[in-house]
Amino acid sequence: MKVVRQTVLGDPDVLQETEIGRPKPGPGQLLVAVHAAGVNPTDWRHRRHGGHLGDPPFTLGWDVSGVVEAVGSGVALFAPGDEVFGMLPYPHGAGAYAEYVTGPARAFARKPARLSHIEAGALPLAALTAWQALVDTAILAAGQRVLVHAAAGGVGHLAVQIAKARGAYVIGTASAPKHDFVRGLGADEVIDYRTQDFVQETGGIDVVLDTLGGETRLRSLETLKPGGILVSVLHFDADEAAPRAAELNVRSTGMLVEHDHTTMATIAELAASGHLRAHISATYPLAEASQAHAQGETGRVTGKLVLTVRP
Repeated sequence: MKVVRQTVLGDPDVLQETEIGRPKPGPGQLLVAVHAAGVNPTDWRHRRHGGHLGDPPFTLGWDVSGVVEAVGSGVALFAPGDEVFGMLPYPHGAGAYAEYVTGPARAFARKPARLSHIEAGALPLAALTAWQALVDTAILAAGQRVLVHAAAGGVGHLAVQIAKARGAYVIGTASAPKHDFVRGLGADEVIDYRTQDFVQETGGIDVVLDTLGGETRLRSLETLKPGGILVSVLHFDADEAAPRAAELNVRSTGMLVEHDHTTMATIAELAASGHLRAHISATYPLAEASQAHAQGETGRVTGKLVLTVRP
């Protein structure tokens, strides 16, 4: 099968298409013929630095939408021919930049019929991240005020929709040209981070979704009401924010996304009902994964980038 692999760390051009043997599903696993693979910021961070994956060679990618080719022993949820989408186990299960992948059956859910593989392939990692941050970690409730940073980004634009589906009041930060897009997602307010101070413009926030880190994370604590929580989806030392959070009587935590069949099924329901959609900024053939990475690293992508593996 064709895959995009890298043998060294570095710039996008280290991603090269090659051929390796097709994998076989083990117990509890699916073999999925990949139709589309989402591209996420964590992909190019691992490409450049190795991160959790260590040293190359390795194949990147966690987002998958495709068709079940075969099932391993003990799999009862799916059968060959089923259309599925999901996130390979993060971080060590990477390998979606390929014509076939294997992964735990419970990392997948049935793809909604109304979604194309490209639309479905854009959802898993970013939607799981948003859901696990807002719902599982922050326990977001209807009527609460949520501040979503980078609300036009991959995680951010899905977080806005999930928060609205939960009945929250949503404030997003984005550059001025993206305000109409963010409002179109359902945001109640949009703040131009280039010309406005989000701390001065907000207050009484129950939940902050931090997708940026650094000074933005620390200053975001000041927007929270007593007892409020900031959830960061970026790796950071919790001790960095702990003193300031304690002063303000708020909470700060980080999280790492996990594969989860139950939440993927919920995401599928939201997508099927039209309450959750991934905005596709651009698609690239598998062989042009390096170009997708180069585009992603500009930091100007609205929504998601997707690799197309099969027609």
